[in-house]
Amino acid sequence: MWIMLLIPTLLSFLLLGAHFLRDGSVALVVVSLLIPLTLLIRHRWVVRAMQMLLMIAALEWIRTAIVLAEDRLADGDPWKRMAIILGGVALWTICSALLFETPPLRRRYRGDKIQDDHPGNDAA
Repeated sequence: MWIMLLIPTLLSFLLLGAHFLRDGSVALVVVSLLIPLTLLIRHRWVVRAMQMLLMIAALEWIRTAIVLAEDRLADGDPWKRMAIILGGVALWTICSALLFETPPLRRRYRGDKIQDDHPGNDAA
């Protein structure tokens, strides 16, 4: 199940790579595509690094939305749909970071022993 929780993170970095590709920043495209490889490392620092990078990515989406909205407003073009879409992408990216706080990913990367409240599990 933990692998399913990583799909939003992978998609977030794929979208970020596409964003940088559109901008012509090939180096940032490569970095965006290589960052998810750190998910293969099962260590605590991976969680914080991923969360930090995803939050920076969300800020990039917000910055891009502001810049594009300003350009569109100056040209008299519609901007609301673009702002909603990029706001949704930023929200998706933030939610991807928050998924690292779920019990399956906490167990995988932090080794936390999380108690289940299911009948039959002994708390002792």
